[in-house]
Amino acid sequence: MSHRKFEAPRHGSLGFLPRKRSKRFRGRIRRFPKDDPSKPAALTAFLGYKAGMTHVVREVTRPESKLFKKEIVDSVTILETPPIVVVGIVGYIETPRGLRSLTSVWSQKLDEQCLRRFYKNWYASKHKAFSKYTKKWTDMKEKTIDKELARIKKYAKVVRVIAHTQVKKLPVNTKKAHIIEIQINGGTIAQKVEYAVNLFEKNVPVDSVFEANEMIDTIAVTKGKGFQGTVARWGVTKLPRKTHKGLRKVACIGAWHPANVQYTVPRAGQLGHYHRTEINKKIFRIGKADQNSGSTDTDLTKKKITPLGGFPHYGIVNNDFLMIRGTFPGSRKRPITLRKSILPRVTRSAQETIDLKLIDTTSKIGTGRFQTQDEKRKFFGIQKKTHKAKKAKKQTDAVTAKK
Repeated sequence: MSHRKFEAPRHGSLGFLPRKRSKRFRGRIRRFPKDDPSKPAALTAFLGYKAGMTHVVREVTRPESKLFKKEIVDSVTILETPPIVVVGIVGYIETPRGLRSLTSVWSQKLDEQCLRRFYKNWYASKHKAFSKYTKKWTDMKEKTIDKELARIKKYAKVVRVIAHTQVKKLPVNTKKAHIIEIQINGGTIAQKVEYAVNLFEKNVPVDSVFEANEMIDTIAVTKGKGFQGTVARWGVTKLPRKTHKGLRKVACIGAWHPANVQYTVPRAGQLGHYHRTEINKKIFRIGKADQNSGSTDTDLTKKKITPLGGFPHYGIVNNDFLMIRGTFPGSRKRPITLRKSILPRVTRSAQETIDLKLIDTTSKIGTGRFQTQDEKRKFFGIQKKTHKAKKAKKQTDAVTAKK
């Protein structure tokens, strides 16, 4: 019987099996926070797009901590979050096998970027989706729309809205909006339905769902790495240098009997593009699309959140954004599903109020040293191309004045 010389934990967790490619590109919410009818009706999730990372300097406001009133540096991720548009409502009833959709009601008008999601080839299609449904709002609203809403109020136990993102406002290479179902928590079923109907065809900003210093959960699909071996995929130790037929392998993949390879043995296969949920990420700031989105009370320099030269492989952030501590799964431009915390933390670090001192906006391409474009111009002085442009403009103005 074989044995190993030293004891050690196994390589790689079995809790994430099977390690295969996610079917979907956008993170799916499998479970929503617990409903509390005593609170007012509100949405429990949102959709954002990963722009990039930077770092901030902040003062710790946690009493009894060794870092109390000291400055520390935290890495943060910027998510661009343009308002989502609510276009429908779904009612669910409870069955012995879980929730089942009772009925759904759609708004009167659907934007083109939403309709594109229902087509494989928008250019070659006749764009007839929902053309008959919209007539129900004008011709027979009482018989159809009002009747279905009454059914939801009477029978449904869970109410969710159908919303889509506005990809036109983003530097994303798609014209199809991402559609998501968001559960409404709080209030009675009738109040939830009224709340949802009032949101039809309206923009819902991110600050109406989340607030600063809140802990949220993120659901996303990680970066895909393709087919990889056992060393990269599981982190097993390489074999000695002179090993026959390769060394980036697992030496023994099992006993003679049972005469099959166990699922616990590290094997080559797909690495990355996994569906992952990360809980309790802290929101440092909910920013607006204005000139001072990168300023703080200490750093009064007027600057935007976008670093010099833009976020690499993304561009400029022109909409509302979330600044969240730490990293996120997935590549830039990838949709990130944001959800209210399902396991709220009550620790001091979770309840800490964030006091930002500085948000770094230096260039992320190379080693940046300037926070703003004006600071860079003052250091380098007038550039040759700027001098030439001024000289050419003077000559043009002189010629125009003579005429």
